[in-house]
Amino acid sequence: MKMIPLGNTDVMVSDLCLGTMTYGTHTLDDDAHRQIDMSLDAGINFLDVAEMYPVNPVKKETAGMSEETLGRWFSKTGRREEVVLATKISGDSAILRPGGFSKANMREAVENSLRRLETDYIDLYQLHWPNRGSYAFRQNWTFDPSKQDKEAEWANMIGVMEAAKELVAEGKIRHMGLSNESAWGTMKWLDAAEETGGPRMVSIQNEYSLLYRMFDTDMAEVSVHEDVTLLSYSPLGCGLLTGKYQNGALPEGSRMYINGDLGGRKTDRVFDATQAYLDIAAKHGLDPVQMSLAWQATRPFPISAIFGATNVGQLEVILAGKDLVLSQDVIDDIEAAHKAWPLPY
Repeated sequence: MKMIPLGNTDVMVSDLCLGTMTYGTHTLDDDAHRQIDMSLDAGINFLDVAEMYPVNPVKKETAGMSEETLGRWFSKTGRREEVVLATKISGDSAILRPGGFSKANMREAVENSLRRLETDYIDLYQLHWPNRGSYAFRQNWTFDPSKQDKEAEWANMIGVMEAAKELVAEGKIRHMGLSNESAWGTMKWLDAAEETGGPRMVSIQNEYSLLYRMFDTDMAEVSVHEDVTLLSYSPLGCGLLTGKYQNGALPEGSRMYINGDLGGRKTDRVFDATQAYLDIAAKHGLDPVQMSLAWQATRPFPISAIFGATNVGQLEVILAGKDLVLSQDVIDDIEAAHKAWPLPY
């Protein structure tokens, strides 16, 4: 398993990260805890969760259950020190936190996560999405930053950094990261850390896959020059790149079966684009899941790809390809497919 530094810190994380957003509802303790054991045994040391998880759907009454599932594993196994643990505070949400994160509510959110996780520290505490809004989640098609209040956003960043500085000093969080942020937002957070002496943002968790490559330009440049590691989510395109939805297939219990359009990823073009990558995998004798994850390690910026497995069977396929290295021929075919099928959703 390849290990990479988390931003500019001395924390080393595996270049695959176990995502846990189905834990507590779709994935119950027995399966979830076995997944964690298997992942650690395979060399993965990085776990990602959030206060709002599980998803599909997000509900106020289930929020926090994924953290609780991890907490029970930590309590049962005593293996907390073997894990780099990442969780998140939600931005503006009618369900979880209207108004989003602020200096006033950071401490309460951290304390609640610590209690659910049954730990006394969080290695990486992330801001799940900007209070001002984001172009993530298919909002890029209508994104309008002209309505943002720049001064209010800056004041909030300063306040959050001040709260984070206190929490770091107390040992409750070790490092800070972002999620669903832009290049401008990332640079302003770095400025806010410098202004306050607060913790520098060392990572950004944005969507990135063969089907969705918006990180390749401005954010890639920020990532490289500012030591902000990408923690890519949905590296399998919400399951599209497994091929399980091709030709009208709709497996019972799958994410598309539950929510219909995969958060806007189900489009007229996506199945043809997906087929192009499935064909590349077949041509080179590769499993498409393993190819999709291995491709992330070929990018010119550091990535730890966050994958999810609803069950142990799915995890076994992923772990079997953990050391796969793609040949240049495969990479060339992938780039040709990307130019033919850019941004299919």
